[in-house]
Amino acid sequence: MTQDERRIYLIRELLSEEKQYRDMEIPSDEQQQKRLLRALFNVRMPKPVNPDFLEIQDQYLQEELRQKGITDIADLTPVQDGIYLWQGDITTLRCQAIVNAANSQMLGCFCPNHGCIDNAIHTYAGVQLRAACAEMMALQGQEERKEPKRSSLLHLGEARTGTAKITPAFNLPCDYVIHTVGPIVTGRLTVRDKELLASCYRSCLELAEQNGIRSTAFCCISTGEFHFPNERAAEIAVRTVKEYKAQTHSEIEVIFNVFKDNDLQIYRSLLR
Repeated sequence: MTQDERRIYLIRELLSEEKQYRDMEIPSDEQQQKRLLRALFNVRMPKPVNPDFLEIQDQYLQEELRQKGITDIADLTPVQDGIYLWQGDITTLRCQAIVNAANSQMLGCFCPNHGCIDNAIHTYAGVQLRAACAEMMALQGQEERKEPKRSSLLHLGEARTGTAKITPAFNLPCDYVIHTVGPIVTGRLTVRDKELLASCYRSCLELAEQNGIRSTAFCCISTGEFHFPNERAAEIAVRTVKEYKAQTHSEIEVIFNVFKDNDLQIYRSLLR
């Protein structure tokens, strides 16, 4: 199969899964086809899928990754001991783990073609990632039901803000995705918001070390859609990582991944 043939196959299979999509016309333009395929990935619920679909999906995503190009942590230069700053698409970064700014359901972004990192990571990892997250959250819900005192403080099947969970990365070039739920800022930034964001970074680092991960890339957690001020978020990120490494004598390598020029300048200033 060519890449075009794989894309058409995947679109047809996904359209056939839902009655309301079955009569949808597939556009002839390549970019429009890619947008449609991504949208279908985004809205697909976690449910079984046939092995043929997975094989062709994996081939398609791996070829898309090859065309975009992979950046390896081995080719980066640290800005400080064990700390890197890199601007680019985190879904093309080869290190042991990348951090996803997830929502509390931990199922990825369901908004078609949305620009958030959660959407991108789930798109290019493949449908296996949402299925793995759904299974993980179902197990959490079972545990919460066994502990009524604890679960009374939570919504069943939701992750607490400031905590982290880990899954395989499937078709991404990294080995693992660490999912963390950052605080959503509404109105004035509070002390609690800052504490929860610091907890995200600590939780991710602790989980990485527990799983023997030696390199982790952080996105700008809670900025953007969650409205945490970029400069304050970066200050907390850098301070928390440095404190963790100093207090635990950890040798874990940390990449601060930014996408926007504004965030690049902020981190450059902090890590100068």
